[in-house]
Amino acid sequence: MFLTVPMYLSSMFFLLSGSTICILTSLVCLKSGQAWFIEWELLTINSSSVVMTLILDWMCFMFLGFVMFISSMVLYYSGEYMKGDDNMNRFMYLVLAFVLSMAFLIISPNLISILLGWDGLGLVSYVLVIYYQNEKSANAGMLTALSNRVGDVAILLGIALFFSCGGWNFLLHSGEFLSKESGALLCALVVMAGMTKSAQIPFSAWLPAAMAAPTPVSALVHSSTLVTAGVYLLIRFSTILEGSMSQVVLLLLSSLTMFMAGLGANFEYDLKKIIALSTLSQLGVMMSILSLGYPDLAFFHLLAHALFKALLFMCAGAVIHSVKDYQDIRMMGGLVYQMPLTSMCMNLANLALCGTPFLAGFYSKDVILEVAFMSPVNLVSFVLYVLATGLTVCYTLRLVYYTLSGDFNLGNLYSVSDNASIMTNPMISLSVGAVFGGAALSWLIFPCPYMICMSLGFKTLALSVSALGGVLGYMLNLGVVNYALNSLNYYPSTVFVGSMWFMPYLSTYGVSKEFLKSGDLFQKVGDSGWSEYYGGQGIYGAASKGSSYLQVLQDNSMKVYMLSFLLWIIVLFFVVV
Repeated sequence: MFLTVPMYLSSMFFLLSGSTICILTSLVCLKSGQAWFIEWELLTINSSSVVMTLILDWMCFMFLGFVMFISSMVLYYSGEYMKGDDNMNRFMYLVLAFVLSMAFLIISPNLISILLGWDGLGLVSYVLVIYYQNEKSANAGMLTALSNRVGDVAILLGIALFFSCGGWNFLLHSGEFLSKESGALLCALVVMAGMTKSAQIPFSAWLPAAMAAPTPVSALVHSSTLVTAGVYLLIRFSTILEGSMSQVVLLLLSSLTMFMAGLGANFEYDLKKIIALSTLSQLGVMMSILSLGYPDLAFFHLLAHALFKALLFMCAGAVIHSVKDYQDIRMMGGLVYQMPLTSMCMNLANLALCGTPFLAGFYSKDVILEVAFMSPVNLVSFVLYVLATGLTVCYTLRLVYYTLSGDFNLGNLYSVSDNASIMTNPMISLSVGAVFGGAALSWLIFPCPYMICMSLGFKTLALSVSALGGVLGYMLNLGVVNYALNSLNYYPSTVFVGSMWFMPYLSTYGVSKEFLKSGDLFQKVGDSGWSEYYGGQGIYGAASKGSSYLQVLQDNSMKVYMLSFLLWIIVLFFVVV
């Protein structure tokens, strides 16, 4: 009798093996400075060749290794979380298809092959968001798909623009092959594509809506794959973006995204949406430092953030799974006593998110903040940076207060514990990464440290703002401010802030309302109006009228025949004579 291995275990071992190979190969490439460039010409159109191109360098292998590692942990975690689901194998196949699409995107320096991975991510993410087939999931999936289609259009226009270069390899055909106007347009298209995938303003609404997907999908999609695809694309295009106007626009919009997401997370009560908004805030950090001209720092924070954010989503999934799928943090509390291991991992992830010294987030966020403060940024971006840093600590403390401390608010009918080892083992593995990953990555990626020279006030600014954010978080949870904000006097303001500045409404009803009204008017006036009058109904009426005249002529047979006979005789007489 053959031993059958569950699919989640076999997939986990396969991805974990691939992750180990990729990370070891990345270390070899870092040490030797080697990279492999593979080209396969598919066809030639006039002077332009359609080439399947692959680039295998240390950045590609490192990112691919992290994606495979987190995917393996997510699949193993799903063995318990999705247990009892009739379509569990289908779920596993979708996750593997998602990883394959991401791999296409990572190893492609060619816009056409990038589009394969780009569209694959969009398609599979749509199917995963609507996995729980209900109205909420369907609406969220449609918003996600349509928002990402804007980025697809930008990539397609970029492919058309690159046609004048004789190829689509953006590493070889950089800005000097394009005119000044075409180069500016290409930068704008690439930035738009990256902003849609990484949910920057004004495309931010789809990210919290995508929380309708299963929590393991959120741990994978919103930590290391879909949302970071836009950041990775801009990292690859960073040489073309240097000095362009698109960088200034990207800096302002990413700073606004940081601030908006941090503010919204402090007024949100859905556990997964709070973590999604924190992801949105960190994506703003990556985009902003990228727009300042530091792609290596953006990549460093991308990897470090993937570790502790996947851990945070897994902890949230364990909590939701234990309390029978409740996601409202007001219904939780006291979990530190009942789920100590999950609480420990969750606190580790939260501390790393806040940039606590010697955790993964500290090594990337601290350097990013200091480099940003040292860079010649405008006053608006500087203030938004400072406020977003404080708000991160604020909503993190609020999350810990509502979920882990206090009393359990769901009553005594629920058995909450850490007994599911299939769920806790991946969390422990990612906790090791959240503790040691930042230090290891900083030593590998930056063998020579950044030279940062600033005054004592700027040096301690991040620490001071974080402390003020902690005080604000305490006031929001326990103080008089909490009662005032929950009163009806401030209800419009809290709704505005908590709904991401009405971004979901503007992205759905605000955009579609006028188009739907125009379509309805065209249908009434055009399709059901004039086109019917002069089209199908008009032809039908004319034919009916003509046939009725013929019928009248045929009914009065004798009189009509005699009259017509007489008329023809008269006509023939005049013609002959």
